[in-house]
Amino acid sequence: MDLTAAHWVYLAGVVVIIAVMILRKNVVVPAVAMTFITALVYTGSLPVGLTSVFNASLTAASELFSIFLIIALITALLGSLRALEADKRMILPFRKVMRNGSTAFIVLFVVTYLISLFFWPTPAVPLIGAILLPAAIRAGLPAMGAAMAIAIAGQGMALSSDYIIQVAPGLSATAAGVPTAAVADRAMVLSLVTGGVAVVVAFLQIRRRFRAPSEANLVEWEDTADTGSLLVPRKDREVPAEPVAAQAGGGERTDAGVASGTPATRTGGGVGADGADTEEGVRASGRTGAPALPRVPAGETLLQEGHAVKRSKAFAVIVPVVFAAMVGYMLLGKFTGLVPETSGGEAAGLVGGIAALLLLAAAITLDGRNSLETCATHVVDGLVFAFKAMGVVIPIAGFFFIGNSDFAGEIMSLGEDAAAPGFLFDLVAQAQGAIPNTPIVVGIGMLLVGMATGLDGSGFSGLPLTGSLSGALGPAAAMDPATLAAIGQMGAVWAGGGTLIAWSSLLAVAGFARVPAIELARKLFVPVVAGLLVSTIVGVLVF
Repeated sequence: MDLTAAHWVYLAGVVVIIAVMILRKNVVVPAVAMTFITALVYTGSLPVGLTSVFNASLTAASELFSIFLIIALITALLGSLRALEADKRMILPFRKVMRNGSTAFIVLFVVTYLISLFFWPTPAVPLIGAILLPAAIRAGLPAMGAAMAIAIAGQGMALSSDYIIQVAPGLSATAAGVPTAAVADRAMVLSLVTGGVAVVVAFLQIRRRFRAPSEANLVEWEDTADTGSLLVPRKDREVPAEPVAAQAGGGERTDAGVASGTPATRTGGGVGADGADTEEGVRASGRTGAPALPRVPAGETLLQEGHAVKRSKAFAVIVPVVFAAMVGYMLLGKFTGLVPETSGGEAAGLVGGIAALLLLAAAITLDGRNSLETCATHVVDGLVFAFKAMGVVIPIAGFFFIGNSDFAGEIMSLGEDAAAPGFLFDLVAQAQGAIPNTPIVVGIGMLLVGMATGLDGSGFSGLPLTGSLSGALGPAAAMDPATLAAIGQMGAVWAGGGTLIAWSSLLAVAGFARVPAIELARKLFVPVVAGLLVSTIVGVLVF
C-alpha cells in the first residue's frame, strides 16, 4: 500500500524514541505524544487522537497483565520467604565449597544464575552480596571478579532468557506476533551461548588476580574506601559503619548500603525490570540504587527460636525442590509424550499457581491465625512492586501496538469492518528492497538495535520495539521472527539489564562488591560483546 502521512509520523516516532533511549532519557512522554499524533494524523479527528492515547495503554495493559500478575506473585512469595529467613538459608550451604578463587567464582556464577532464573536478579544480588560474597572474597576471589560473575549470571544470562517467569519472551513475542514459547526457547539457547562465552572470557581475564585464601582478604575488602556514586573510584573517604541512604533520581530516598560499609549510590538511572528503585530490567522511570541487606557472619543463627528455625530450614528446601520439579515436568512435556506440553500462558499460569500456593503455605507456617492478613499484605506488596517495575512499559508498548494492524483498529476505534493500518509493517514492506538478504547481517542489525534500546539503562523497555521490528523484518529477510526477536532481546537485556551500562542495575552489583561501576562495565565489555556476537551467529545458523 502507499505510505500516508501517518506512516511517516509513526516512523518519526520510532526514530525519536530510539534517540531518547540513546540519550538515557525517559521514553514515556515521546511514546504517548507520538501515539496521539499518529492517531490524529491518520483519522483527522482530535477526539479519536485523544482516545487513542488511552486505548493504546489499555490494550497494552490487557495484553501484558499476565506478566504483571506473575511478577506480583513471585515477589509476594519472596516476601514470605524473607519473613521466614528461608531465602538466606537456601544459599548458605554453598559457602562451604568455596575453597579458592576458582571455586568461589564458579559457585557465585551458578548460584546467582539459579536464583535469578526463578526470582530475577533483584533478590539474588542482595542475597549473594550478604552471604556468599564475603566467603568468596575470603577464598581469594577479587571483588571485581566476583562482581563480573554475578553480573554475567544474573543481570545477563538469567534475565536475558527469563525462561521461568517469561516476562521478556512475553513482551518480545507479543510485539512480534509469534508464540511466547518459540521466543523463550530460542532466548534460552542464545543466553546460554552468550553467558558461556562471556564467563569463560571473564574468568581468563581475572584469574591472574586470584589470591591465596586468607582472612586478610576479607578484612581488606571490608576496609575498601567509599566509592561515592560508584561510577568512579574515590579514595578520600572513610567507609561508613552503617548503611546510608542514597538520594535517587526523582527525589525518593532508598536504602543503598550494606551493614558494615557498602557505599551509598546516587544515579540517574531508573526502575528496573525486576525491581523498582533498585534493579534491572525495565528501568525507564529514573531511579536506581543498590538494595540494602545486612551481612550475616558465618555461623550466625538466622532465627533464634527452635520451631522457627525448623520452619525456615524446611521452606529453604521445599521451595527449590518444588520449582525444580516444575521445571522437570515442563521438560518432560517438551521432549517426551509422558505429560502434556506446557508452554506460553500455561507455563506462566503454572509458575504463578505454584508461587501462590507456596506463599499461602509459608504465610500460614509463620503467622498461623494472622496469616490471612500477612498473606494479603504480601500480595499487595507484590502488585505494587510489579506496577512500579513494569508500569512504564505500558505506554511504550501502546505506541508500538498502534503500529501493528492486529491492534491499531481497536486503539483508534476504526470499527470491526474497517481495514486497520499496519504502520510498521507497511514501512518495512516499502523498504524491503533495501533490506540485505544475508541473514547474518539482519541478525547483527537486530542485535545492535536491541543494544541501542538498552542504553537508557533498561533491559525491557525496548522489547516492544525489537519485537515489532522482528515481526516486520523476519519475512522480508527470510528469517524466523521468533529468532530475530530473541536476538534483539539478547542485545536489549544484556546491555540495559545490567552488564554493559554503568547507570543500570550494574550499580547494585558494584555496590555490594564495592567496585566502581564504570570500571566493572569496562571489564565486562569484551566478554559480553564477544558472547553476543557468537550467540547471534549461532542463532542465525541454527534456527
